[in-house]
Amino acid sequence: MGRAKVFYMKKILDSITSIKDLRSLPVKELPALATELRGTIIDVVSQNGGHLASSLGVVDLTIALHYSFNTPFDRIIWDVGHQTYAHKILTGRKDLFPTIRRHHGLSGFPKVSESPFDTYDTGHSSTSMSLAVGEAVARDLKHEKHAVIAVIGDGSLTGGLCYEAMNQIGHVKKEMIIILNDNEHSISPNVGAIAQYLTKIISGSFYNKVRRRYSNFLKKVPKGKQVWDFFKKVELRTKGLILPGQVFEEFGIRYFGPVDGHNIEGMIMLFDRLKKINNGPKIVHVITKKGTGYLPAEKHPSKFHGIGPFDKTTGITAASVKIGWSEVAGKTLARISEKNRSVCAITAAMKDGTGLSDFEKAAPGRFFDVGIAEEHAVVFASALAKNGFRPFVAIYSTFLQRAYDQLIHDVGIMNLPVTFLIDRAGIVGEDGETHHGLFDIGFIRNIPNFLLFSPSTGEELKDMIHFAASYGKGPIAIRYPRGAVPETTISFLRHSIFSPGVAFECGTGSVALVVSGDMIPYAESVAALLEAQGLSSTIIKLVTLKPLDMKCISSAVHRTKCFITIENGYISGGIGEEIVSLLPGELRGRHIFSVGFPDKFITHGKSAEIFEEYGLSPDRTSERILAWLDRSGGR
Repeated sequence: MGRAKVFYMKKILDSITSIKDLRSLPVKELPALATELRGTIIDVVSQNGGHLASSLGVVDLTIALHYSFNTPFDRIIWDVGHQTYAHKILTGRKDLFPTIRRHHGLSGFPKVSESPFDTYDTGHSSTSMSLAVGEAVARDLKHEKHAVIAVIGDGSLTGGLCYEAMNQIGHVKKEMIIILNDNEHSISPNVGAIAQYLTKIISGSFYNKVRRRYSNFLKKVPKGKQVWDFFKKVELRTKGLILPGQVFEEFGIRYFGPVDGHNIEGMIMLFDRLKKINNGPKIVHVITKKGTGYLPAEKHPSKFHGIGPFDKTTGITAASVKIGWSEVAGKTLARISEKNRSVCAITAAMKDGTGLSDFEKAAPGRFFDVGIAEEHAVVFASALAKNGFRPFVAIYSTFLQRAYDQLIHDVGIMNLPVTFLIDRAGIVGEDGETHHGLFDIGFIRNIPNFLLFSPSTGEELKDMIHFAASYGKGPIAIRYPRGAVPETTISFLRHSIFSPGVAFECGTGSVALVVSGDMIPYAESVAALLEAQGLSSTIIKLVTLKPLDMKCISSAVHRTKCFITIENGYISGGIGEEIVSLLPGELRGRHIFSVGFPDKFITHGKSAEIFEEYGLSPDRTSERILAWLDRSGGR
């Protein structure tokens, strides 16, 4: 404890205003800086929420990378990017760091518009290697000299995109460094010591100078190439006995490691060595621990992966008595699985986030976590469905975008009974552009054979899942938002019969509010504001977005002076656009506007702040309706 107090008293971080200040520090002071960085990150995330465990785990690695490489001239490409909090603090954004994930504050992910140190906007997994090889090829075509470094976690390697990239990396053999941040597995001390010693040898200048000279010499003498090829095989097999990196060597990427990812001086020495080895792509296997420096996060890294505000002394978050949409979906599916043995559940590395932990306990043999591989999850589900099972694929809306072709090619065309539980649909809040689920309505409703549902209550979601489990005529998608359902209690033992394609009408007013699923509370608020102005409304609730109940919608619109549509998605390609296109010509003119998001990427912030910024508050909507009626003489 004494050392920690001394470090905080020095306040090394206070002296860091630019990356030059970092590089002016003696190496021996860098561990103390790491301690201060972790303290700052914990302070801010405990207030704002965010990705804590991953960011704490790479603090030492981040310091070593920026200390050794000449950033931003040298390019660091962060995979996913949720681990970049220390990176942001060190690269001139220290004073703005308390605004991270707040509306109009710093993004929780790399953002080109924020800093030249953020090489690319990222937020989804497994893209860094593809970006890095593209960056390296572009660099060489332009005859530039900067280093290219991709930082990728071991979890991201479950995404097939990485292997597509490695295939090209090994082919073009461009100079680049891949940092594999391994925070899930440990190595035994003995093997680790041997591996580190071998890594020191093979990264040394003498070894690589001799290796390069003999390579050039042998290739010029008769049968020299065969001798060199034999040497490489011996080297590869020797490394394969001790090091876990043979798969990378087979791709043509030289492997170095494992390396202690919390030994800053050791990493700097290795990076400085690797900069002198100009013989193509290299991968450095770095072992880190998620949550390092904060005991609650070290013990429960999954809980602190993405977390809301918490008490930093205890690590306890504010308790919620409300049940979430994901929990309703997971508990319902677990209950169904007890009687229906054809039901399977599939997730892409989001078991807890999508609420499937209960299903795994109820039916472990029919639960499948395929890793960060959404394309594979969908195709895998199609094969299960083809063989008589009822697979449910639970994926966040933003990640389902990655499997768009599979939805069409492997499910839609064959009309297979796969159900997609589209979690986090609509605005999701602080994670911003890369995580909002605003596209799913547009791309699902245009795929033939699909049904698309949007529940307004937890009971409706439960009934839809029961319906899907017994429906065998084709694919179903059910979209629902992040957060708590309107009810506080739900019975999982009973359910009502759900009828797809039926809309529900409430009220007989002169203004029709045609609203999809989770936006019902919004429509009710608008109706209350209009009522206060002496204007009654009709609410048409759409829980089925495909097929639309155009008979109900047309009938309601026919009886009103005007109507609007309300949805938690983009206006372009949305339900409002489709409704207007399907109405008879004489009724289309009664549509005065759509409540939804414009054709632009939506920033981060609390959901209420985002809706307000884009003029989508109930107050603003009711004002627009009243203004239109006044102009048209309708009041």
